[in-house]
Amino acid sequence: MTEAVRGLVPLPARPPGRRAHARGRTPRASRDRTQGRGFLAKAAAVTAALTALGALLGLVRDQILAGYFGAGAATDAFLVAWTVPEFASTLLIEDAMALILVPAFSRALARRSGSPFGDPVRALVRSTLPRLTLAVAAAAVLLVVAAPLLVSALAPGLPDPGLAVDCTRLTGTCVLSFALVGYCSAALRAHGRFVPPATVYVAYNVGIIGTILLLREPWGVRSAAAGVAVGGVLMVLVQAPSLLRELRARPVPVREPEAPASGDSGEGRIVLLGLIAPVVAFSLCRQSQTLIERFLASPLPAGAISHLNYAQKVAQMPMILSLMLCTVSFPVVARALAAGDTEAARHRVERDLLMAAVVVLAGASTVIAAAPRIVELLFQRGEFGAADTTSTAAVMRVYALGLLGQTMVGALVRCYFSAARPLWYPAAAMAAGLATTAAAGVPGAHYWGAVGIAAANALGITLTAVLLLCGAHRQAVPVRVDRLGEGLLRLAAAGAVATGAGWLAQLAIGPAALAVAAACLAACGVLLLFLACAAKAPEIPPLPRSASRRTAHARRHRAAPSAAEAAPVGEAAPVGGDVPLDHGCR
Repeated sequence: MTEAVRGLVPLPARPPGRRAHARGRTPRASRDRTQGRGFLAKAAAVTAALTALGALLGLVRDQILAGYFGAGAATDAFLVAWTVPEFASTLLIEDAMALILVPAFSRALARRSGSPFGDPVRALVRSTLPRLTLAVAAAAVLLVVAAPLLVSALAPGLPDPGLAVDCTRLTGTCVLSFALVGYCSAALRAHGRFVPPATVYVAYNVGIIGTILLLREPWGVRSAAAGVAVGGVLMVLVQAPSLLRELRARPVPVREPEAPASGDSGEGRIVLLGLIAPVVAFSLCRQSQTLIERFLASPLPAGAISHLNYAQKVAQMPMILSLMLCTVSFPVVARALAAGDTEAARHRVERDLLMAAVVVLAGASTVIAAAPRIVELLFQRGEFGAADTTSTAAVMRVYALGLLGQTMVGALVRCYFSAARPLWYPAAAMAAGLATTAAAGVPGAHYWGAVGIAAANALGITLTAVLLLCGAHRQAVPVRVDRLGEGLLRLAAAGAVATGAGWLAQLAIGPAALAVAAACLAACGVLLLFLACAAKAPEIPPLPRSASRRTAHARRHRAAPSAAEAAPVGEAAPVGGDVPLDHGCR
């Protein structure tokens, strides 16, 4: 039973020696009770705001890169090295680590109260963190040593491989720092703390920008690679104090027996064998799309990798913002499934999917409608010229065609990995999409260059989204595929109309900033009009209500404990169990 539930459900009689400890927790329980209302909306809003700030700093970072180094051979060399932090962030921060550790910490939290064998959360940290640190430290050293081989494998046609090797050795250090970041983020989110994890990319980009400004003159583009190493350290530092406070929040009982470690080791083996392999396989396949892009673009004229990178960074911003609600509600879905409430989990997932689709389609419509003006506004200065703007804008428009698929993959995979059983279907679907990207990318790069590579990426990720959507009704969260698909098709049609409206709105406007603003207002206006007209349709959720609505499971939780919480402490709770919903966003 969590602290939040303990504040809502009458406590059983306690031995006299524990009364003072119970009284010490009363203020926090009362605070948790008052913070339960609208938790998801507040957590999503704060997370989205900090993520938007991090994305804004990421744009500033890319603007500095474009202004100082342009889109030539030096930038291409750095972006090959940039593959390492991109790959590591997906595997160690965003996907694999979160999908594995959030349910594991949730289970430990569910068993934390009244355990006669010490604190399960601290036991989980003691059994996993040292091993993880040693493993990723060894991987980082291996990556630094093998940097020449890695560069030749990633980009065999690169004009300046030596520069890429130097940058790769600097960025390779992020494997260790990103693993620690992902560990802290997963643990804090399981505890209901979303603000520190949301600040990591703010710290990351501050580190990169500051290092470039300080070391650009002596080091050139290598300063950006050094900034990745500095930013990774800052990402750990902004989260570590909050995690330490959570681990110290509940004292270990005075009598802590030596070891009934058999149950814990069995739990560790279940988590390892049942969850890590499918999640890691999915994450590797997903991030390998970037590897294929860089490999196919390396023989193209200098600047192709840079155009792909700048276009992708801008085009994916709507997707990143659209997934914030899904990130916050992932523990809610896991908790509902642990309590056997599949209807609440299904309802939450369906509403999150449609909400994410609305946000990403608004952004994709704006990107397609005003891509040249966006690139001109953001990057066209210094070494980044008009020809680079034209090439990047063309790639950006094609990338935007796959944004809905990217968002659906990021949202749907959370419902696949919310249950405590191995699910290989997402990895298989992602592998099919990856194979499609590779097969279409070879002729695409030959005939259309970077635009063809972007088209192959959009095709592959869209296929993955369709496969995940078609198989979702057979999984732990049985979403209604027909109704959800119909709602997504309606939104996509509205997005096409919004794109046309945005394109027309920016045609006759001279200044780039005003043109982008006009395109955004026109596209969002059309989508909002559609939502207003479709508010009574069961497939399309009314926008304000869906952002603040709590699940039925969360509302019932205020009156009675869930099945996972009511289980005896000694009984093994399912992975993905209790998550304290009533914690505030700190």
